[in-house]
Amino acid sequence: MSDSPSDFGTFFLPGPTEVRPEILRAMSRPMMSHRDPEFGAIFDRVQKGLQYVFGTKRPVFVSTSSGTGLMEGGIRNAPTGRVLSLVNGAFSERFAHVSEACGRDVERFTIEWGEAHDPAEVSRRLATGKYSVVTVAHSETSSGVLNDVRAIARAAHEAGATCLVDSVSGVAGAELRFDDWEMDYVFTGSQKAIAIPPGLAFAVASDGYMQRLRAQGSSGSERRGAYFDFIEHEEQVLAGQAPNTPAISLYYALDLQLSSIVTETMQKRWLRHLAMAARMSIWVDEMAASTHSDIAILARDGHRSPTVSTILLPAGIRSGQVTGLAADRGITVGTGYGKLKDSSIRIGHMGDHTVDTLERCLAAVASAL
Repeated sequence: MSDSPSDFGTFFLPGPTEVRPEILRAMSRPMMSHRDPEFGAIFDRVQKGLQYVFGTKRPVFVSTSSGTGLMEGGIRNAPTGRVLSLVNGAFSERFAHVSEACGRDVERFTIEWGEAHDPAEVSRRLATGKYSVVTVAHSETSSGVLNDVRAIARAAHEAGATCLVDSVSGVAGAELRFDDWEMDYVFTGSQKAIAIPPGLAFAVASDGYMQRLRAQGSSGSERRGAYFDFIEHEEQVLAGQAPNTPAISLYYALDLQLSSIVTETMQKRWLRHLAMAARMSIWVDEMAASTHSDIAILARDGHRSPTVSTILLPAGIRSGQVTGLAADRGITVGTGYGKLKDSSIRIGHMGDHTVDTLERCLAAVASAL
């Protein structure tokens, strides 16, 4: 995928992920006006490519922001009423916090880090009729857990609620089919499995979500604000325009990367990520057996994200020691996050990485351990 094997395969943070040299070079093209027909052609190609990635025929919103921007946008444009936030890690907790910061009445359903939310239990809680909105992380980047967002969205719909999905480390790495799964709202960022630099966020809102938004009329305009007004976003996308001045250099990178993703196909991309996650599981088991230690993957088998693994370190070993020694061997991995910062490491195996590039990472981490 890159110019030579040595050009790629040293950077394994769970975001931002490593970017191929040819994608970075694409960003050095000269500037152009975002109202020029040439940019319009790029915008059209990017829309088609993102629709393919999300599995949708709906317009895809492209925001010059981090994923948190479209997390806030999702809340600001969502139906009024109480929010049930499904929390099983730091980023699902951020969704709850952002919801509160937007003035919403939020109730958290919190489970242990490493656990996935049971859709049946979510359904029981929603059956009370107290909630109009549910927030959930698809791939929880802090814990490496994959939630069954298809079943959770179905539970939300049965209760008459709207489901908002943070798939920042999911989309383009973990299977998600927006239209087929009848999702309401899903957002992601550019720097994870899509594998271009940070700075863009992408989201899809269902027709039902947008109809409910329009039904609020002028009463909802103050709540949704200006920058993340999804009515304007949709109107502009349908007109072939960006709603605000776009990050043109990132569009160059995105245009080229989406072409590569379409060539690979989403099915093969999902399988490649599953293969990397499977290799992670085998490697951790091998390390535990060979070192007679309690090293382990935090997430339970069957609920592990295909894009990021959170590895609990043996007693007495701190994450900074491991990441430092891995860096001495030319490999960058992440420390744990939040309350697991010192006791775990996180390896991002997403984007354009393969099992072969992952082996280089695992060899360095094994040597560090």
